[in-house]
Amino acid sequence: METHRIHPELLERQVRVLVVGCGGTGSAVVGGLPYLHQSLIARGHPGGLQVTVLDGDTISPTNCVRLPFARSEVGLSKAIVLVNRLNLFWGLKWEAVPINLQPGSVISGSYHSDELRAHIVIGCVDTRAARAAIRDAVSNWSTVSYYLDLGNNADSGQFILGEPLNQRNRRSRLRLRTVAELYPEIVDPDLDNDGEPSCSAVEALERQEPFVNPTVAQHALALLARLFRFGEVSYHGGFINLASGITSALRIDPRCWGRARKLGKRSKPIARGPQNASGVPPTRTTHELPLSIRTH
Repeated sequence: METHRIHPELLERQVRVLVVGCGGTGSAVVGGLPYLHQSLIARGHPGGLQVTVLDGDTISPTNCVRLPFARSEVGLSKAIVLVNRLNLFWGLKWEAVPINLQPGSVISGSYHSDELRAHIVIGCVDTRAARAAIRDAVSNWSTVSYYLDLGNNADSGQFILGEPLNQRNRRSRLRLRTVAELYPEIVDPDLDNDGEPSCSAVEALERQEPFVNPTVAQHALALLARLFRFGEVSYHGGFINLASGITSALRIDPRCWGRARKLGKRSKPIARGPQNASGVPPTRTTHELPLSIRTH
C-alpha cells in the first residue's frame, strides 16, 4: 500500500491556510480549524495555522437554518462574522476577505508575493466555475502545496486532497491527483445549471440534509490532522453516503486514479432530481459512489 509523506517545510513554519467559501461545508471547516491549530501547537509545531477565509456572500435568513449564523447577523459578511467570532473565542488573528475568488487569481505560498498566500487551499464552493478558478489559481506558477476540495449533494459527499501541478509540485508517479485531474467534469463551467440558492428554509433542507456538510468537513479535517500528526497518510480522500451509511476511502494508487479518469470520461450529465439536487453528472468512483459538487 502506497503512502504520502507531508511536505517537510510545513512542519518547520507556520502554515498558511486559505478557505475559499464559507457556506454549509466551509463554515463547518472554518469552525473546526482552530482545533487542528491547537493540536499542532500542543505537539510542538512552530506556528500552527494562520487562516484566511475568502467569501463574498452575505448572510441570508435561510442561512440561519443550517449554518452557524443568527438572525441578528442577516446582511453581514459570512467570512467576517465567522472569523471575528473565532478570533474572539480562541484569541486568534485570522483574517477574512469578503470577496469571491476571481478568475485569473494566483495563490502562492511565497512570503514575498502580493497575491493571495497559502500553503494549503481548502475549496468549499458550489459551482464548477468556482472550482475552475481555484484549479487555475493553484496551478502553473503557484507554489501552493495542497488543494483540498470538498463537495456534497443531498445526502452524500466527498473530500479529495491533491498536490496541484505547479512550481512546488512536479510530475511524479505518486503525486496526489487533485479533484480536477480525477474528475475533469467537476471544473467544466458549461455543466453548471445556474440554479439560484433556495430562498425557502424547507426547500434548502430538501436539497441537503442537515448533517451532510459537517460530516464531510469532519472527515476532511481528520485527514489533515493525521497528515500533520503522523507525517504521512495512506489515503487522500473519501466518499460518504449518509443514506446507506457507506464511507469509502480514496487510496493513493495510480491504478485507482486511472480508473477514475476513465469513468469520468464516460459519464454523462443527467437531469436534476430529488436525489441529485446539485445537478452533478453521475460520475462514479471505483467504489461506485457518486461525485457531488454543491457545498451550500
